[in-house]
Amino acid sequence: MISENMRGAGLMMLAMVGFTLNDTALKMLAGDAPLFQLLFIRGVLATAALAAMAHFMGQLDFRMSRRDMKWVSFRAIGEASAAYFFLTALFHMPLANATAILQTLPLTVTLGAALFMGMPFGWRRGATILIGFIGVLLIVRPGTEGFNQYSVYALLAVLCVTLRDLSTRLVSQAVPSLTVTVTSAAGVMVFFGALQLPATWEPMALTEIGLLLAATTSIVGGYAFSVMVMRIGDISFIAPFRYTGLIWALILGWVVFGDWPHPSTLIGGGIVVASGIYMLYREAIVGRSHSPRNLARGGR
Repeated sequence: MISENMRGAGLMMLAMVGFTLNDTALKMLAGDAPLFQLLFIRGVLATAALAAMAHFMGQLDFRMSRRDMKWVSFRAIGEASAAYFFLTALFHMPLANATAILQTLPLTVTLGAALFMGMPFGWRRGATILIGFIGVLLIVRPGTEGFNQYSVYALLAVLCVTLRDLSTRLVSQAVPSLTVTVTSAAGVMVFFGALQLPATWEPMALTEIGLLLAATTSIVGGYAFSVMVMRIGDISFIAPFRYTGLIWALILGWVVFGDWPHPSTLIGGGIVVASGIYMLYREAIVGRSHSPRNLARGGR
């Protein structure tokens, strides 16, 4: 019989498949339609689907304190900014490279929590973060031909996602996880809708519409599996399986786009993943592993 932990690990891997398929579909649309237009349409569809899911699960409740509203708003700002920087980078660099840089998130969240939230920060965490950032340098390779402004955009996306996740930690337990997710999706929709207003609306072919629908379905599926993960198993066991997203990015990047990362990128990605897994292990040891609500709200 399959244990609860193994079910949770399977659901986490399915969530990562969903998020990676979303990235792949959007990357396939690069140059076919304006980014703001794509994100606005996806935002409309994703918000509607997530709101329906939240309502069905009894987690759609926008009544919250002013304090919670502030942090939910900051989370939406981080989500929208991250979408812009990450997808702009993704459109101009290999899928695996952009995904590998995003895997530094547990490290940057731990550092941010120590700097801005007074969380304990010992030498082990400091050394792990330093090693992880060395891995990032191997991925972006500053000073080489492969380093450009889009590498910087990917790093800015990590900072924006860090803002998103730190804001999530400050939202009280009284606010349902899916309500927070729906609010962020709506924020992305409004943000990119406003940016698209003065721009020219480009017609989309059926193939492009199909890819956009696939992206929307994939990201909603990723969020759905993320929420399901939080209901079963031990999160300290399940959380490291989020790094399977990098494996899917390697496979899809090679199969769909014919990209295979530079050896230094593979080494750097391995260092980042190892550092992140060790950080999650340390969090579990000291009793501060990512709580279910934080992972569910964070998405990935």
